[in-house]
Amino acid sequence: MTTTDYLYQIILPILSVSMLLVFYRFLKGPSMADRIVSLDLMITIGIGIMSIYAIVNDQSSFLDIAMIFALIAFLGTIAFAYYLEKRNRND
Repeated sequence: MTTTDYLYQIILPILSVSMLLVFYRFLKGPSMADRIVSLDLMITIGIGIMSIYAIVNDQSSFLDIAMIFALIAFLGTIAFAYYLEKRNRND
């Protein structure tokens, strides 16, 4: 089994199933925190899928895009944590 077969037959289906489960949590999350965490996890799974695509097709430009998405997800998580901290102080 080559690396490409391993990526296509094992890792990509696992990422796809996990994306569906996380999307379900995004839709049914009882609180806003659950939805934000699931959105962050969906972005992380998308980064994994983009990385697999970059490895298989030998296009390193997709790794740059994945790194930009990771920075955006990190900043979004920090902004949400800041929002929660401000909200708790006002209560």
